This record gives sequence, C-alpha cells and structure tokens, in this order.
Amino acid sequence: MKPITNNDYVELYARKLRDDNSLFIQQKKLLEAQFKGSASLFSNWFAGKDFKTEARKYLHKRDLI
Repeated sequence: MKPITNNDYVELYARKLRDDNSLFIQQKKLLEAQFKGSASLFSNWFAGKDFKTEARKYLHKRDLI
C-alpha cells in the first residue's frame, strides 16, 4: 500500500472543493474569524503603543521573523 503524503491530502481537498463549493465558503469564514480574532488580540496587547514596532518586536522574540 502506498503511503499517504501531504500532497495527497492537498489534491484530495482540491477535488472536494471543485465538487462542493460550500467547503470553500466554510473555509473562508473560518480564516476570516481567525484573522479578526488575531487582529483584536494584538490590538489589545499593544494598545496605546506603536502597533507595527511592538508587533515586530514580539514576533522577533519568538523567531517568527
């Protein structure tokens, strides 16, 4: 039996999206909700400060940039 790779899952998901467009809408809503939640969290953390500078410092400390 051939092992399943990440590419196999990507291909399967792409086929499912092609066949059922409602999955795309559901995925888009999830991503938008996560984006809004993250934006709100960071805005609260850095309220009253230079957001861009503070966000870069935070991400740099965690080796994300």
